[in-house]
Amino acid sequence: MLDRAATDTAKDSATRRVRFRGAGFVPASSRFGGWIALALVIAIWQAAGSTGLVNPLFLPAPSAIARAIYQLAISGALWQHLSASLLRIGVGWLLGTAAGVAVGFAIGLSRLARSVGITFISALFPIPKIALLPLLILWLGIGEEPKIATIALGVFFSTAISVYSGVDAVPRNLIRMAQSFNVPFATIVRKVVWPGALPAILAGFRITASVALLLVVSAEMIGAQYGIGAFVLQAGNLMQTDQLLAGVVILSVFGLAVGKVIGWLEIRLLHWR
Repeated sequence: MLDRAATDTAKDSATRRVRFRGAGFVPASSRFGGWIALALVIAIWQAAGSTGLVNPLFLPAPSAIARAIYQLAISGALWQHLSASLLRIGVGWLLGTAAGVAVGFAIGLSRLARSVGITFISALFPIPKIALLPLLILWLGIGEEPKIATIALGVFFSTAISVYSGVDAVPRNLIRMAQSFNVPFATIVRKVVWPGALPAILAGFRITASVALLLVVSAEMIGAQYGIGAFVLQAGNLMQTDQLLAGVVILSVFGLAVGKVIGWLEIRLLHWR
């Protein structure tokens, strides 16, 4: 009997401790991992250009692109092109987002709006919005209006889809519980539906920011004198690949900045996650 108790004690002491793994899935990224990887790619790129492994006409070195950006900045051309593009993106994104949020909530909360809205969105969303630019020029004239309208249309559909998808994802038990306590409809929308749909809405903002950037470049390539798209097209026609890639880098920096802003909004607004 004593031998058996001693054996059980020895087994318990030899038992391996298992790490607790029930804390949920919380994805996290390294603080400096992305910057280190980017610096490594730029260093390899620079080395390939400096040693002559890559023809600078086809792929200029990062140092040549940096010089092109510096020359554009000191000449004032960079700020002229950048301000024109930012104005079009800002106005078009705000108009499309405001309309998309309103329509998306209407589709998510109203049966009539859902039956009508989803039909039109499903029919019009696949149409490339840049293909409507000549028609918009015919309707609105030659100027900023057709470019802004093109951006607003592209942003509107993506925003509406993300908003009503987020509204549909809100747990209906929470809504029924609020209704059982006779909570007013407006309060339910503000206190239950809006917070529940907010993650999908912010994810949609990431998509619409990219859509706005793509559409402004396309619209400026077709009919604009100033703007990053017009600058990139002109540099490509003249085979100035360093300036062409300078425009691409500027677009990439803008996209990175927008992503950081939306990430900050997610931290501030989705503090319960």
